[in-house]
Amino acid sequence: MESIYNKTFNELVDYFINIGEKKFKAEQVFDWLYIKRVKSFDDMTNIKKEIIEKLKEDFYINNINLDKVERDIEVNKYLFTLRDGEHIESVLMRHDYGTSICISSQVGCNMGCRFCESGRLKKVRNLKASEMIEQILKVEEDIETRITHVVIMGIGEPFDNFDNFKKFVEIINYQKGINIGARHITVSTCGIVPKIREFSEFPYQVNLAISLHAPNNEIRDKIMPINKAYPLEVLIPEIKRYIKTTNRRVTFEYIMLSGINDSLECANELCDLVKGMNCYINLIPYNETNNLGYKRSKKDTISKFYDIIKKRNISVTIRREFGSNISAACGQLRSKKEDL
Repeated sequence: MESIYNKTFNELVDYFINIGEKKFKAEQVFDWLYIKRVKSFDDMTNIKKEIIEKLKEDFYINNINLDKVERDIEVNKYLFTLRDGEHIESVLMRHDYGTSICISSQVGCNMGCRFCESGRLKKVRNLKASEMIEQILKVEEDIETRITHVVIMGIGEPFDNFDNFKKFVEIINYQKGINIGARHITVSTCGIVPKIREFSEFPYQVNLAISLHAPNNEIRDKIMPINKAYPLEVLIPEIKRYIKTTNRRVTFEYIMLSGINDSLECANELCDLVKGMNCYINLIPYNETNNLGYKRSKKDTISKFYDIIKKRNISVTIRREFGSNISAACGQLRSKKEDL
């Protein structure tokens, strides 16, 4: 058996045809799942009983359970238990342009970024598309409103779970399903070069963010092990190729670590690295945790860093802080089993 949420619309069409039923049944099921949001196959009242029994034989609906919600002014953090007993976290953020959810794509993470709390738990497994989808459904049920934007930036490296990520996007983008526009979806990768190339051929206009965090190999090697596999002289040309292929802007995420990557020399190096690219730089004040020794850059340091980039005529923002009071900010998510 598998989760019904793991089926794309076309896969569900094929399923019904294979069991000798009409393909419009797939549209009915999608309507019950994503519009009416039923919790049981028995609630699908316009579908014949024998089909309901067949669905119950082949699929289950509930795949993850909500265990805990921590609420701040503009942020909610959610702890989920998966069907196999593993745990993940998601974050809801309220913006003036809508509601955004940051979802997890793996249990644990093998990328090992030194400054990231999520990477302290090694990867246990990939999340299925259904487990990614249900994070959205459970949070929408909690807040009683629709989510408008999705970022795949929680626990895990999405491009290390590429097939499930692609299916997830197809399902949530489907017009008669959750119907979240592709341009309202952003995926972040620490730089898995072969998957960036594959992503350039992806038929959905999903936004790409690169977790860069350093302007040179020397610093990046120390804080991001992925750089030893795909150093900047490999990563940057691939991003340029992506921009040329897709004609889409790329975001470079840059966490400001005190005494590590926040010098004025680093700012100028960063500008040299991305000069001429259709991109913008998102400076992220570091969110400190009890388990990692890094410190956030001072506000004045971040401001000077920002000014240098701005004067070089490169688009730059300083990320607005969300959720640090409840350990829900960037780099703070983890599988908090000890909180249960």
